[in-house]
Amino acid sequence: NNWAKGHYTEGAELVDNVLDVVRKEAEGCDCLQGFQLTHSLGGGTGSGMGTLLISKIREEYPGRIMASFSVVPSPKVSDTVVEPYNATLSVHQLVENTDETFCIDNEALYDICFRTLKLTNPAYGDLNHLVSVTMSGVTTCLRFPGQLNADLRKLAVNM
Repeated sequence: NNWAKGHYTEGAELVDNVLDVVRKEAEGCDCLQGFQLTHSLGGGTGSGMGTLLISKIREEYPGRIMASFSVVPSPKVSDTVVEPYNATLSVHQLVENTDETFCIDNEALYDICFRTLKLTNPAYGDLNHLVSVTMSGVTTCLRFPGQLNADLRKLAVNM
């Protein structure tokens, strides 16, 4: 639950292994447009290691689009007291190293579950489903023919 541990110590030990996997996936692409990362800004892994991974991918693939879907913590549904600090430390990294960041409000996810879906005790699977529907909606133009936003770069320009 610590941004610094995720970014500088424990995350730094793991990031090269993750980059190897990213590199292998990128090599298998015919026309790599960019990258999308989904992470939470409340914990140390998503905020610290997530932003470290974004910066390393940006270094290795400078001409590619970097998009993040970042779940922003909320005081009402917070697990730990350091979540606001983790999120605050992440924002600068996201501004510097992403072309587009879609902020997903954790409290709003819970509100949708309670008010719209009428779930009394939403599970992580319910919240993750809402995030996936959001991502699917944002990226529809990349998967289906249309007149606007036919690739990640056009999507970034028009957002």
